[in-house]
Amino acid sequence: MVRPLSTDLRERVVAAVLSGETSRAVAARFGVAVSSVVKWSQRHRATGSVAPGQMGGHRKRVLEPHRAFIAERIAQTPSLTLHALKGELAARGISVSHDAIWRFLRREGLRFKKNDVRP
Repeated sequence: MVRPLSTDLRERVVAAVLSGETSRAVAARFGVAVSSVVKWSQRHRATGSVAPGQMGGHRKRVLEPHRAFIAERIAQTPSLTLHALKGELAARGISVSHDAIWRFLRREGLRFKKNDVRP
């Protein structure tokens, strides 16, 4: 992901728009996209600042607070399937996909083998 353009450039672009120039003329003069000029102007009108918003970040893990419940269910019923576990979580008000459950189990090191004697 590229980093945002400088705040100085953003301020000069918004100042040019506020002085009466059109967005297209400002974009051509400063070498930025017309959509950037429009968005920076909208941001300046809404917040009074042209500083860029936060980029990226991490999504919080939905199943993390329910780790104890999931581990207990796997210990109680080793033959529990992902879809059955998804149904039990849905009954508790937690709506996730079976893929999210699978990724959570792999990340946490929780396993449920249906047949322990197989390698």
